[in-house]
Amino acid sequence: MSFYDFSVKSRDGEDVSLEQYRGKVVLVVNTATGCGFTPQYEGLQNLYTRYKDKGFEILDFPCNQFLNQAPGSDSDIHTYCTGRFGITFPQFSKIEVNGKNESPLYTFLKSQKKGFLTSKIKWNFTKFLIGKDGTVVGRYAPTFTPEKLDEIIKAQIEG
Repeated sequence: MSFYDFSVKSRDGEDVSLEQYRGKVVLVVNTATGCGFTPQYEGLQNLYTRYKDKGFEILDFPCNQFLNQAPGSDSDIHTYCTGRFGITFPQFSKIEVNGKNESPLYTFLKSQKKGFLTSKIKWNFTKFLIGKDGTVVGRYAPTFTPEKLDEIIKAQIEG
C-alpha cells in the first residue's frame, strides 16, 4: 500500500482519492476546534499560504476522539475554521484516528511512523509529513508547532 492508494471523505461526504496529491509534499493533521492546540490553525495556514504554489498541501482531518474537542458537524467545524483562522487548505470529514473505527489512512500512517513508544495517536494536532514520492517522512507530536516545520517542508519541496 502507498499513501496514494487511499480515499477519504470530503467534508461534503464525497470520496476523494489521495492519488490527486501525487508529486506534492503533503502534511496530514488530525485537528479539533476546542483544543489547547487549536491556535495552530494559524501556523498551518501560514505554511499553506507560503508553500501551496510550490507543491505543498495540508489535509485537515477533524477528530472528536480526544475529550470531544471537535464537536459539531463537518460544516460547523469548517465554518469555525474559515471564520476564525481563515483556513483555505482542504478540510475533510471527521474521522477516528485510533481504535476499531480508525480511518484506514491513519492505520497506514501509524504503521509507517510510530510515535514515542507507541503507534497510537496521543492527541489532536499530530502531524504526518508525506514526501513527493508518497513516503511518510516524518511524524510530529502536537507540541511540534507548524512554525518548526517550515524548514523541513521547504527542504522536502526543494529536494
